[in-house]
Amino acid sequence: MIADGVENEEKWLAAGIAGLQQNAFYMHRALDSNNLRDALKYSAQMLSELRTSKLSPHKYYELYMRAFDELRKLEMFFKEEARRGCSIIDLYELVQHAGNILPRLYLLCTVGSVYIKSKEAPAKDVLKDLVEMCRGIQHPVRGLFLRSYLSQVSRDKLPDIGSEYEGDADTVVDAVEFVLQNFTEMNKLWVRMQHQVGHDFWSCRSYSAYESFILLADHELRLGIGLSGLQGPAREKEKREKERSELRDLVGKNLHVLSQIEGVDLDMYKDTVLPRVVNCKDEIAQFYLMDCIIQVFPDEYHLQTLEILLGACPQLQPSVDIKTVLSRLMERLSNYAASSAEVLPEFLQVEAFSKLNNAIGKVIEAQVDMPIFGAVTLYSSLLTFTLHVHPDRLDYADQVLGACVKKLSSKGKLDDSKATKQIVALLSAPLEKYNDIVTALKLSNYPRVMEYLDIETNKIMATVIIQSIMKNNTHISTADKVEALFELMTGLIKDLDGAEEEVDEDDFKEEQNSVARLIQMLYNDDQEEMFQIICAVKKHIMTGGPKRLPFTVPPLIFLSLKLVRRLQGSSQDQEENPFGDDSSTSPKKIFQLLNQTIEALSIVPAPELALRLYLQCAEVPELGTAVYLAANDSDLEPVAYEFFTQAYILYEEEVSDSKAQVTALHLIIGTLQRMHVFGVENRDTLTHKATGYSAKLLKKPDQCRAVYGCAHLFWVDDQDNMKDGERVLICLKRALRIANAAQQMSNAARGNTGSVLLFVEILNKYLYFYEKGNPQITVAAIQSLIELITTEMQSENSPPDPAADAFLASTLRYLQFQKQKGGAISEKYEAIKV
Repeated sequence: MIADGVENEEKWLAAGIAGLQQNAFYMHRALDSNNLRDALKYSAQMLSELRTSKLSPHKYYELYMRAFDELRKLEMFFKEEARRGCSIIDLYELVQHAGNILPRLYLLCTVGSVYIKSKEAPAKDVLKDLVEMCRGIQHPVRGLFLRSYLSQVSRDKLPDIGSEYEGDADTVVDAVEFVLQNFTEMNKLWVRMQHQVGHDFWSCRSYSAYESFILLADHELRLGIGLSGLQGPAREKEKREKERSELRDLVGKNLHVLSQIEGVDLDMYKDTVLPRVVNCKDEIAQFYLMDCIIQVFPDEYHLQTLEILLGACPQLQPSVDIKTVLSRLMERLSNYAASSAEVLPEFLQVEAFSKLNNAIGKVIEAQVDMPIFGAVTLYSSLLTFTLHVHPDRLDYADQVLGACVKKLSSKGKLDDSKATKQIVALLSAPLEKYNDIVTALKLSNYPRVMEYLDIETNKIMATVIIQSIMKNNTHISTADKVEALFELMTGLIKDLDGAEEEVDEDDFKEEQNSVARLIQMLYNDDQEEMFQIICAVKKHIMTGGPKRLPFTVPPLIFLSLKLVRRLQGSSQDQEENPFGDDSSTSPKKIFQLLNQTIEALSIVPAPELALRLYLQCAEVPELGTAVYLAANDSDLEPVAYEFFTQAYILYEEEVSDSKAQVTALHLIIGTLQRMHVFGVENRDTLTHKATGYSAKLLKKPDQCRAVYGCAHLFWVDDQDNMKDGERVLICLKRALRIANAAQQMSNAARGNTGSVLLFVEILNKYLYFYEKGNPQITVAAIQSLIELITTEMQSENSPPDPAADAFLASTLRYLQFQKQKGGAISEKYEAIKV
């Protein structure tokens, strides 16, 4: 049925356009032959097509625009006639003889435009006559388009200040009165549309027909059917409101014309224009007209008439979307305040914040059914306004947040996505204004608002806060600020009750990485305060659970190690022992904290990560020996030894994967090789353990590489007391035996001797220690190893191995290079035959 209506409407439109074009053709022919009477005749017939009641506003507009284009051509003809001596007054009288009122009034407006331009009569008299005559059309759609045409043809002929039409008899007051009168009449027509029952209503030719139609309409509406079919009253009302919405811009254009009149100063706007515009009582009209006022008139006018505008708000119909009206008003004022600091005194003078705050409070209190989304939107707009106008008044911003908390307290956790989005906007406003979370943290109600966010949105807001800190490179430099900040970030730091069990792994990693980056940014020059910051962070992240600790513990560890190095540096300057200090902030206390923290990580379990961190911590006392040479080894050694002990325990008890064991063991060997702090006994114990672990690895190649790696534990270049050539040789010989065993296993399993790559690697270790001056590494041993490798590679049972071939070739080139180098090194290598 709807499709049939649309199809019929298209046919009616096509018929109307065809009739209009046909009469326009004859009108043009009459214009070309200067036949005024025929031109008026055919133009009236052309305009009669606009008398239709069968078209929706959208389709009627198409027809109207075609007629409008033709009327512009007719207006140009009238101008030419006036220049040729035709009396414009006679022409003005002549067009009023048109048979139908609608064509008559369109022609009258067209001639009236030329009449005003001729200045043969005061502009105000012609305008008043036209606006009064247009009352003859009371059909809402036809009347609105007629008056829109009147507004269009007269807008450049108003007696404005500085206009050519201004004179003793014509003033800007007359211009304003004309526009306001036309606006008032258009608004009446627009409002009347809500009472329009159907198109046939406007076709009634007499009062008796009208009365009969109303009785029939009432009867049908009671039965729940529409006049044009079986549509119910609800659908009919929805259709009328849609049609009204399509026509609202015709009404709003009058306000735009008013805003363009130069003579409309603040006093005239305040005393004449504004009261007339806000006087409308219709709910749709009220919203649109208030919105138009806010959009078209200058910001300073809104500021100076703020009391009148806000006073009109309680008088609006309950169904009017007042939150949007007030939000847009505050947005305009906020932008005005942000445009220049010179306008801020105006806001203070009119007490804008106080008025807006009171008005919003009254609106929210009066409209008890206002959705929470609407209330939060108002508070968000008010906060943005406050931050622009009073950036230094944090108490005002906190007052707005407090009012929002009060409203939210009656609702509990929000389940309205729109309201939640507005709360995020509300909380983001201080961050965007100050670019500093520290300032936002001074607002006591800020965290209280966040409490009303659901878990997911709480995490989103926490991420926004972190991004703001990163973007602005904000330094959180006190423990109490860190405490407050991490309270805001609870959703990222620990699991909350009711949180979803299934989370996207990539999103989770990104969230935790952002927390880790934040931890790295915490800093304070004062070492005592920095230690308190570290303690505050530890307190919060330790509640994060097994999934979060691997992300958040490492940055805390490195943050703590930085503080240790600072303490070591400051102690060197003051010639003190940093490790023997029992003050509130000392390396000793930090190491205790580190031990506790990593221990929690090892329980998660994340043993490989915990082992790495233990080894990292073990190196800090080592650095202390270089920074503070006067320190007693007895102060440094126990700390490092404890960390190594914990790493060994983790290796033995928690690291079970063979690949993880290989990686962990090489980390242990590498770290231990760099340690100079240990005495003989402790170093022997740790070294013995490492070599023991090497022999217990699952795969023979892994055993071999770990064993020859242990050789470095017995020969450290810059430490004369750590050069044990005999034990180096033992390690290398053991590595050879393991490599040989690997070959035998390969021969038994695959029928070939396997790769000689391990032997080439061992050869390179022999050469390294030989070059470093280890007396146990002889030329004979090196020569024997080279011959062994060559023989194995030439064996028929040896499979091709490009990697081993390339490695051996590179090694032999190195030998030749050293021989040709000259000096002592050349003599040293001369005895080796290649």
